[in-house]
Amino acid sequence: MNAVPTPLAWINGTFLPEAEATVSVFDRSFLYGDGLFETVRVYNGIPFRWNQHIARLHAGAAFLGIRLPWNGDALAAAATRLVQRNDLPESLLRITVSRGIGLRGYSTRGADRPMIVLTLHPARAHDPEDPMRWKLVTASNRIPSGDRLATFKTNNKLAQILARTEAEQRGADEALLLNTDGRFAEAASSNLFWLENEVLCTTPLAEGLLAGVTRDFVLELARGLGWSVVERSCRIWQLQQASGVFLTSSSFEIVPATDLDGAPLKQSPRITTLHRAYRDFVQQLG
Repeated sequence: MNAVPTPLAWINGTFLPEAEATVSVFDRSFLYGDGLFETVRVYNGIPFRWNQHIARLHAGAAFLGIRLPWNGDALAAAATRLVQRNDLPESLLRITVSRGIGLRGYSTRGADRPMIVLTLHPARAHDPEDPMRWKLVTASNRIPSGDRLATFKTNNKLAQILARTEAEQRGADEALLLNTDGRFAEAASSNLFWLENEVLCTTPLAEGLLAGVTRDFVLELARGLGWSVVERSCRIWQLQQASGVFLTSSSFEIVPATDLDGAPLKQSPRITTLHRAYRDFVQQLG
């Protein structure tokens, strides 16, 4: 029998067994969530929408004032090698950035050696003809509308963690987050879409949501199919009256929602059509 390879991680240029891939207890990401991350779906060994993920990572690093020691090309080479060495052509690549170690306290002085970590996790294909379906609830905590930090995937996601925990406690799969203006912004780990007859709708970035890479791709797909697409504010009644509601993320692609706060939501075949287009595109990669 062939031995199972030891899973590897990559830290600042070095490949290590995952069990040995550690950072200091004084690392600022551990202490304060002072850093960023990206989750990239790998299809047939190729990180999907790599340029978009890296652009968001670099924009976030610039906003936080973190100097990344590796550029996009170097990280792409490391990611490709990590996929090959772990033999995981269908996987989720996690890029984690920390400001590193600095002085005790909130000051960033002296924290000038950022850490970049790459890890891999197995991923499964999602079938548009037999998709997973999520029950949704409205989270009780709210997020700020117009929050600039929401534009980036920072390592501090306590609002989203609390929302997901609340959803699970209430027997749901995912939570929708209202902003401080009382409108839906996004879900805990995904972006929100709904159909108003033939029009595909999603919430605008000004509501305080993450500009998801998969969100952008789905908008491109829909326009390519000739659909009308709009960004508009959303309150609960719009989802209740929608002809279909779904969520998007790099990990799960497109997930239809079955109910919200215990009330059933309508199901639309157009969601399956969109997901088929998604799968047709990614299956051509490689």
